[in-house]
Amino acid sequence: MSHYRAAESKREQFRRYLEKSGVLDTITSVLVQLYEENDKPDNALDFIKLQLNGPGPDPVDSEALRMELADLQQKCNLLMGENKELRNRLMQYEPQRDAGPPQ
Repeated sequence: MSHYRAAESKREQFRRYLEKSGVLDTITSVLVQLYEENDKPDNALDFIKLQLNGPGPDPVDSEALRMELADLQQKCNLLMGENKELRNRLMQYEPQRDAGPPQ
């Protein structure tokens, strides 16, 4: 009988934790939104995930960011190549620091 009370106590503590942190209110709100949908989505789980994640980035914004990322990666690669070339040219004109003073 004490095992039953311990399990009940843990459940009650967990329920209070969820209530205090706002999880129950949020889940209830999302379920109410789903209930009130006139055109029920084919996949209720996707609907709930979407509602819980909030509004995501606009697909147009995402595509613009992908294009900008590709452009910046290309520029970075060009600059890295230029940097390597300039370092090689610099090594031709500067003596090696590890070689010591010329004799």
